[in-house]
Amino acid sequence: MYNYRTVKIENSDQFIEKKSRFIGYVKPVETEEQAIEFIKNIRAKHPDATHNVYAYKVRENNVQRYSDDGEPAGTAGIPVLDVIQKEDLTDICVVVTRYFGGTMLGAGGLVRAYTKGAKIGIDSAQIVEKSYCFKYTVNIDYPMLERVRKDIEAMGCILGDIVYENDVTLCVYVPYNLDNFEEKIIDNTNGRAIIKKDDNGMYVDVI
Repeated sequence: MYNYRTVKIENSDQFIEKKSRFIGYVKPVETEEQAIEFIKNIRAKHPDATHNVYAYKVRENNVQRYSDDGEPAGTAGIPVLDVIQKEDLTDICVVVTRYFGGTMLGAGGLVRAYTKGAKIGIDSAQIVEKSYCFKYTVNIDYPMLERVRKDIEAMGCILGDIVYENDVTLCVYVPYNLDNFEEKIIDNTNGRAIIKKDDNGMYVDVI
């Protein structure tokens, strides 16, 4: 999987529905063990909650799981997982904590409430797209900077840090399937750019 969608940060949001309090907690995770640990931490944070419903999906071993945590079957865990799937997210764990307010919501109300809890939690954690890239450093003279920046943007690469010294050094993240990056930069700088590639690929947030 060379491109995927996930969340950027751990975060939460909440709302009240007929006096029941719902809190949507979300965290980016890379393994099932990290997801389980996050669920344990939320349960420890809310030991008096009526329910701590969860769902998670990770790329490692293509695992996805959910729990209704005592709510009627199909009204809680599956709606939370559905939000993850509809947003096309992975490497994510969502826990929706509920404090019962005394008013029954019914099956439809529960589905809507847990869907909303997951959605607002995910929105607060900022959806990002990750792209598998190779890191390059490009050393150029100052007059070439704008031209090279335009080339980088046109090729769909991600520009990282820029170091301004006697000349300019750009950090560029190049998608794994782009084959002509070095050739393009060298041609457009008349061979004056000095380019170095880090052979270790990495996932980078697409801006």
